[in-house]
Amino acid sequence: MSGPLSREVEARWISRDLPAGDLKAAEWGLALPVSINRSWSGEAASSSRHAEANLLWSDHALHARFVCKQSEPPIINPNPQTGEKTLGLWNRDVCEIFLAPDANQPERYFEFEVAPTGEWVDLEIFWKPEGRMTNWDFNSGMTVATSLESEILTVAMRIPWGSEGSSIPKPQRGDLWRTNLFRCAGEGNTRYLAWQPTFTDEPNFHVPQVFGWLKFA
Repeated sequence: MSGPLSREVEARWISRDLPAGDLKAAEWGLALPVSINRSWSGEAASSSRHAEANLLWSDHALHARFVCKQSEPPIINPNPQTGEKTLGLWNRDVCEIFLAPDANQPERYFEFEVAPTGEWVDLEIFWKPEGRMTNWDFNSGMTVATSLESEILTVAMRIPWGSEGSSIPKPQRGDLWRTNLFRCAGEGNTRYLAWQPTFTDEPNFHVPQVFGWLKFA
């Protein structure tokens, strides 16, 4: 299921609401690893930039953790601001997850990013005939944590469920959402890694047509 050609990732249910900062909690051992080892174009990415994503869910939130190889100095903001969302994170090193709760409407999705500095951004995206529309004021209530030890970068997000229509709806066991997972590391076009490559002419993650599937188990 979690091999490089799979189009499905599984989030397993846990009974405990996991804080974002609990990066080494025993519950992470229940997650099925998902490899992020290809560039947006579909070509194999440098092994020095590979990442693994783990997804869990509880009655309170979606829990996402990225474990990344970090053999080069991270490209980060020298003056990070973690008290509010930081636009432009995608121009530096970052881990990302896109979520479309309505599998029949993947063109409406939510974007979550976390940088090695602990900076974050959450956005609501709509694709309309006139183009991509972004709700820059979307507020998910997400919390994040990061750690860099021995060339291993760990990034975690806790994305809480909200009331229907105002935030991320709480799923039911067996539900299928659309999703994609990404990592940006280093410089140049080779920095854009994707679980499901978008195969665009230029680097572009915003291609909901290629999203994979997220199953809540």
